[in-house]
Amino acid sequence: MRYFELIDDVYAPDRWSLGDPIDASGREVANPWMFRKGEAVSLDAPLKIPVDHAGQPLDFTLAGIGLAPVIHAEAAAMLTRLAPEDVQLLPVTVASEPGPHFLVNVLRLVRCIDDEASEEVQYWKPEDGRPEKVGKYRDVSGLRIDPAKVGDARMFRTWGWTVALIVAEDIKEALEQANITGVKFREVTGPSEVSPEEREHHRKLQSLYERTETARTAFWRTLGTLDEKAILPIVVGGGWPARRQVWRIIHRPEGRTLFVTDGLSDFFVEAVEPSVGFGLELALETDEAVENVAKSWQQLLLERIANELVGHEHLLEPARTGLLSMEVDGERMPETLLTKDGRVAVLLGMETPTLPTHFTMPDGQVRLVTVKTLMPRELTYLLEHGREELLHRFNQSSPGHLSRAWRQPVV
Repeated sequence: MRYFELIDDVYAPDRWSLGDPIDASGREVANPWMFRKGEAVSLDAPLKIPVDHAGQPLDFTLAGIGLAPVIHAEAAAMLTRLAPEDVQLLPVTVASEPGPHFLVNVLRLVRCIDDEASEEVQYWKPEDGRPEKVGKYRDVSGLRIDPAKVGDARMFRTWGWTVALIVAEDIKEALEQANITGVKFREVTGPSEVSPEEREHHRKLQSLYERTETARTAFWRTLGTLDEKAILPIVVGGGWPARRQVWRIIHRPEGRTLFVTDGLSDFFVEAVEPSVGFGLELALETDEAVENVAKSWQQLLLERIANELVGHEHLLEPARTGLLSMEVDGERMPETLLTKDGRVAVLLGMETPTLPTHFTMPDGQVRLVTVKTLMPRELTYLLEHGREELLHRFNQSSPGHLSRAWRQPVV
């Protein structure tokens, strides 16, 4: 028997996008992941599905962050016929679209992921700080399952990695023959597409990722409470050592928030050898209230500084060893920080007794480089008198390294 992962056709032209289910009062359901637990649910009233992005309606759509399938009546009839024991079909209304529509709650969880045949699997570990997830999959790439472990299930989610929605071949063929729109399929049985050499390469990379990430995360936790819930964009690619750009948020005493880069000290992915990358990470601390860290000016500023350093190799050595002043694009920055040219100036490498200057990784020492925003008048003073003189003035105020959108200049 062949099995296939049922996925959203995200490349369907001009397609719509559906949001998380809402109840009769217009509130989002408290737990949109409840439709991935493999358990029947009881609802007081039918749910509504909002259209987040208007476009071409589809017969099958994964809705919201819970990735619950929303299907039209024809597809629902097929599932009722082919997998009656595996699904609970919950009537829903989709904005003003003609129905009927149904939310598919898949009732079967099957422990069948083939770790060896899959391209790469990662498990949650005790040191990750999520005890409720330990032993479950943290990530699965190139998913393969063992058909011998499926039993009589026709439509199911994989235990420990419930993002994957699997159907038997006859369901795939029925949906395709009926031209159900919005569905795509990826086979999860048969030989892996990854060669033994590629698999060994991936395993070595993963070992290096875990080595550096575990050590750095342990250090971040010494600085305060690491925010596990803050959602920041993780960018793949670019000039960072391991081709991943990550930022973390740490909550500190006295209501301070510390923004840090988390990857400038990764190993260089091309070499696939242990190292501390550029040998530094950036840290910007503020005592101002931050409502949305992902959209905050502090996060954006840190991102621009990091990319400026990565893009100009001659800046890396002074950033690693001493003081460095620089300017970055001021778009979407607080107006109070903007120079007459519409840029924001910062001072890098200011030492402070409240943050360490370095931390130790398994493969070397890394400098924690503080980021201090400068008021326009301070930039003028720096250009006339030098960094050290401005630094002396900052050190007379405590703690002088904090970055704020507005404060009185020290000159």
